[in-house]
Amino acid sequence: MGKKRCTAVVLAAGSGKRMHSGTAKQFMTLRGRPILWYSLQAVERSAVIDDCVLVTGEKDIPYVRQDILERYGFRKVSAVIAGGRERYESVWNALRAMAEGCLTKPNADGYVFIHDGARPFLTEALLESTYQAACRYRACVAAVPVKDTIKVADSRGFVARTPDRSRLWAVQTPQVFETALITEAYRELFARLEAGESLSVTDDAMVVEEMSGIHVRLVEASYRNIKITTPEDMRTAESLLGGEDFPDKNATE
Repeated sequence: MGKKRCTAVVLAAGSGKRMHSGTAKQFMTLRGRPILWYSLQAVERSAVIDDCVLVTGEKDIPYVRQDILERYGFRKVSAVIAGGRERYESVWNALRAMAEGCLTKPNADGYVFIHDGARPFLTEALLESTYQAACRYRACVAAVPVKDTIKVADSRGFVARTPDRSRLWAVQTPQVFETALITEAYRELFARLEAGESLSVTDDAMVVEEMSGIHVRLVEASYRNIKITTPEDMRTAESLLGGEDFPDKNATE
């Protein structure tokens, strides 16, 4: 069987609240380029990803189109759409846009790679390994085993229990799913929310787990695949980049 179509949904609608900055974190510069550039560059170079839906703040759409997509020559981004107030709303907006024909070619029976635009260290190896896992298990997430002992607290701030560290993983992105599976799971989520149910979901894997009952496969990723959230993360990212060079031949000043 040949490779199925793969669409990246890159989420870039966050704020700079925890960065203590007036600039949204995905637009802050890292080595002279917006943080978002690194994720989009990985998508652009990838042999796995065919196209991309970029989700950003509604007011940021003109900036993203002109100062990032056009300037750096990103061709795989088929649509730039507005996100919602919460992450899950942004993902649902992207899935609906895909279903309504925003892509140059439909992706009804392929895969969706949902990735945080504030994770600049996405690699082709990780895209390939998560694709292979999604083909086999229908749903998977990039993750790493936790290094620290984790304590579960009670309501008073005392230790309630200590889970077995050998079975704990820190989840990252991309999170990869069959297009039909993730779309139906989100449709069910919003149907329940509109019906008045009180639901709390923290990532896309949880939506699939709760709405479909499908088991989500963990794919070991890298501790380098950090999400930039705080000023300390920016310093870590600078260090991780080291002497790496990312030529952008299509960029125009």
